Amino acid sequence: MTITSIRSSVFRALIYVVLILACISWRSIAAAPRADLLLETMQQELQRAMASLAKTDPVPYYLSYAVTDSDGAEIAAMNGGLVLSTRVRRRQADVTMHVGTAALDNTHGQSRPSGLTSGLLPLTSDRDAIARVLWQLTNREYEQASSALVRVKTNYEVQSPEEDKSPDFSQETPQRHIDETKVPLTVEQKAWEDRVRRVSAEFLKYPEVYTSVVTLQTGTSESYLTTSDGTAIVQPSAISRLVIEAETRADDGMVLPRVESFEQPSLGNLPSEAELLATVDKMAGDLKALRAAPAAEPYAGPALLSGRAAAVFFHEVLGHRLEGHRQRDQTEGQTFTKKVNQLVLPPFLSVVDDPTMNELNGVKLAGSYAYDDEGMPAQRVVAIQDGVLKNFLMSRIPITGFSHSNGHGRAEEGYMPTGRQGNLIVTSTKTISDSELRQKFIDEIKKEGKPYGLYFEDIEGGFTLTERAQPQAFEIIPVMVWEVYPDGRPDQLVRGVDIVGTPLLSLNNIMVTGSKLEVFNGVCGAESGQVPVSASAPAMLFSEIEVQKRAKGADRPPILPPPGFGDAWPTSTANSNAGVAEAKP
Repeated sequence: MTITSIRSSVFRALIYVVLILACISWRSIAAAPRADLLLETMQQELQRAMASLAKTDPVPYYLSYAVTDSDGAEIAAMNGGLVLSTRVRRRQADVTMHVGTAALDNTHGQSRPSGLTSGLLPLTSDRDAIARVLWQLTNREYEQASSALVRVKTNYEVQSPEEDKSPDFSQETPQRHIDETKVPLTVEQKAWEDRVRRVSAEFLKYPEVYTSVVTLQTGTSESYLTTSDGTAIVQPSAISRLVIEAETRADDGMVLPRVESFEQPSLGNLPSEAELLATVDKMAGDLKALRAAPAAEPYAGPALLSGRAAAVFFHEVLGHRLEGHRQRDQTEGQTFTKKVNQLVLPPFLSVVDDPTMNELNGVKLAGSYAYDDEGMPAQRVVAIQDGVLKNFLMSRIPITGFSHSNGHGRAEEGYMPTGRQGNLIVTSTKTISDSELRQKFIDEIKKEGKPYGLYFEDIEGGFTLTERAQPQAFEIIPVMVWEVYPDGRPDQLVRGVDIVGTPLLSLNNIMVTGSKLEVFNGVCGAESGQVPVSASAPAMLFSEIEVQKRAKGADRPPILPPPGFGDAWPTSTANSNAGVAEAKP
């Protein structure tokens, strides 16, 4: 599982423009329900399919149709030149089927992908054409699901007994939420092309920035879900995102990236051009300093994480291990499965996941939604209260002691939903001011007899391993890291380290926190695909954090200077002191 800052690539443009359109519901405008041909056709074809398949063996006990009707645009520029400008309209249908019984069905264990078949629907309001595609997908899915059930039953008989004998699918109260308010996509394509180009051109002032891209993604969608147990959900969504990426390379071949992203419900809410240009200048300055900074060495000792860094830390180290399906899968490490009502964190820390929240401290939260991808209402889940584990993030996959969904069944189009994080929020009752936090950090460095401590100011993302066959380890990928000296010398920017460790030990090294929650918005990839998430946490002081050297390439920086720089080209950073500064947490 990985979380990354929200990045784009012109080489993956069409994939990304599809990805963003149906992920985040920033707004849902109430309106009187009205008949909708697409939903009606989905419901009619589903009823017909269930009636017909009732005569087969095995008989499906659950069927759902989910359709995402999306309209999006993407604009990208590099070096002040437009490299992509596209508009995409798309309808995708996902047919989900469970055959057998809820106690044991075709989705059991590693056979879960057998429960879904996907395809594209006609864009026109043609009842017959839509019904024909749904019929084709349903037939294909039944063949897949029924074959999988045979394998599941065979394996269940010949393999060793499973510890968690919970059903494969929970019975839930049907939901109905019909909001057919259309959110039209309005893009002044030429005006935004010009703005994106101008922002991209700002990087041309900086010879140290070797590659850069500015990408605007905007889209609207309507999501439709109808199920055989009576759920009907229709909800609109809209999202606009602007991503700025830049990269340089140190003399030793290490690639150094910087990424900034901005998300809002509409284009008009994105930062002004002046703010974007200032962001470019800041990123370029950071890259210049990183290029000149010394490479850090492996280290274990006191560390201070900014709120954003701590948020990613908790997403990876804790959040994935709170996802419900991991507690019953025998291939998983099950770090917290049997620790319900036990202390798993320092008692001053609590953790909730609340997809019903739209923003925190004025920052929009990427993991917000009203209904999850199984049609269940989003819920605020108190996972850990005063350090004690209370709950897991549940989809409709039951586990021992938790037999129902709590609205966290999430998936990218084309994937089966599982329990996933939405808006993970870490709070603390043991807080001190920023100045006190820094002083306590310095005191801890002195106490441990270390020549310096590490302050992690900004991060790019991270990943974690949760399967038993692999080490139960995590890796957080910092961008801006500072050595902080106890003798009062200015902080030294360093590069090329990643935070590593194992969860049970690392989580209990937290000593005290700051008071202000900071937000990290990103995209998380796991078994059910890429979903937008946010994580929020205060700055945290750790008694010990371990870092390792980051892998680096062998390619040297460009020999040929970029156009317009000639003799001003910085051929070496060996004697530069540009990495020396003071970073105040």
